[in-house]
Amino acid sequence: MKKPAWVIDKERAKRAASAETVWLFGLHTVRDALMNPARVKLRLVVTKNAADKLEEALAVGGIEPEIADPRKFPVPLDPGSVHQGAALEVKPLDWGTLSERCEPGQGSPRLLLLDRVTDPHNVGAILRSAEVFGAQAVIAPQRHSAPETGALAKTASGALERQPYLRIKNLGDAILELRKMGYTVLGLAGEGEQVIDDLAPTLTNRPVALVLGAEGPGLRARTQDLCDHLVRIPFAGAFGSLNVSNAAAVSLYAVTRGLSETP
Repeated sequence: MKKPAWVIDKERAKRAASAETVWLFGLHTVRDALMNPARVKLRLVVTKNAADKLEEALAVGGIEPEIADPRKFPVPLDPGSVHQGAALEVKPLDWGTLSERCEPGQGSPRLLLLDRVTDPHNVGAILRSAEVFGAQAVIAPQRHSAPETGALAKTASGALERQPYLRIKNLGDAILELRKMGYTVLGLAGEGEQVIDDLAPTLTNRPVALVLGAEGPGLRARTQDLCDHLVRIPFAGAFGSLNVSNAAAVSLYAVTRGLSETP
């Protein structure tokens, strides 16, 4: 039987409303979000045990917790989510515009751009690496990329609260804008003619953006065309493919290791 129009409209409205908020879960993730003054916090659900462990964060979080029975945790999480007795409903973070966040200024910033990387676990790991290596931002299109989710936040291990994650309308337009700002754009591709380790020392004093594609399809043709260089990570033996989050860490290291030595 076909659903009435009002039922369909109600379901659409519910999905749209739920998409405007994110449920973060896990003690570490919730603690970092509570400590982040930029987070808009809407609802906090914790067990008594979790509340005791989050005592310091609760004191500064600015939100009254709901104490829940651990056997009946009243939060709409996916089955299998390891919430550890803590879940926080929040608004996604607003990191500003591309020009505001990525203007080079006097430094030599490093950026990561993601082309159709949709796995939240990969993006979470990339955010963590980006924070470790001091990247200015991680940038991904609004469509065909991983949005803020509890799974992404948990994998990021707190980095989601501190590492800018910009969702833009069009990746190609963003690359063109970055090139106008003076960025050298490097696309990571197995068929790249240059090895990133060889090119990186020549870019020490320049802003650099690294573009990584999804595992399997890699970078789209237009994305490749817009890059200044296609580079590859050197590998030993016949197996020459890294997980995208590992590739992000290795390539970021390659283009940041000389920065601290620059006078």
